[in-house]
Amino acid sequence: MKDYVIITDSCSDMTTEERKFYGVDYVKMNVVIDGKELPADLDWKEFSPREFYDTMRGGKRITTTQVPPAEFQSVFGNYLKEGKDIVYIGCSSALSGSVNTAAVIAKELKEQYPEREIYCVDTLNSCHGEAMIAMKAAEMKREGKSAEEVCGWIEENKLKFNQIAPVGDLTYLKRAGRVKASTAFFGNLLGVKPIIISDARGNNFAVKKVKGRRKSLEEAVNMVKDAITDTEGTVYVCHADCAEDAETVKNLLLESVKCKDVKIEYIGPIIGASTGPGTIGVYFFGKEVTEAGE
Repeated sequence: MKDYVIITDSCSDMTTEERKFYGVDYVKMNVVIDGKELPADLDWKEFSPREFYDTMRGGKRITTTQVPPAEFQSVFGNYLKEGKDIVYIGCSSALSGSVNTAAVIAKELKEQYPEREIYCVDTLNSCHGEAMIAMKAAEMKREGKSAEEVCGWIEENKLKFNQIAPVGDLTYLKRAGRVKASTAFFGNLLGVKPIIISDARGNNFAVKKVKGRRKSLEEAVNMVKDAITDTEGTVYVCHADCAEDAETVKNLLLESVKCKDVKIEYIGPIIGASTGPGTIGVYFFGKEVTEAGE
């Protein structure tokens, strides 16, 4: 079997420990703060999570970029030189152009390394949904599965990696252009909290609107309870600098949902730049997502 490496991107929010344990590398996107481009580093080398989200709380808009072509060329090229094939597990094409850029770069690199294979997988997911797919791919590799087998399994099962995310403040989604200004104003005024899923097309889509923060967290847990199928798996609770709410969700999950474990982690800079502080994302393997928002 050909040797291969699994690579994801900044949108996956894989922690240092996860990437080390699973042997997964990643390509960096960028964030733009005050006109300055900085790498969207998953080890938070450029700034701490608190500094990042405080910047947004202070009123500054943070924008993001996809993975630059030069980053793909550098990271992919280094592994190809080592004689390894590549499985790139990328952010949803509905949210980022990175997976499409990767396919273009892969075609160029194939001319230099015709004996190598580069697989570019559109996960239709992001944040820890994307990370869970990368971790599953790494587990399959350890089991001796080929790159083709791994990619085939992902294509058949990627919509079973669920995201349920109660948003804290609509202001940040408005700044990112995700909701209308009037929607954000009246939503915040009335205390309406949308719950967002990653839908069947890979878009982030508000499936419910709940009044009140506590109720939105409780409803998110109820949705997990209804959809989860892997009762021996780990559920990930990711947060945008709202650790107390994340603990609340974790405790509610442990009380009502059968699973192996619940882990709390940060929402990284790419997704965080759009959703803003106060967002919670719950990620788990469950029923296939069939709903597709307009």
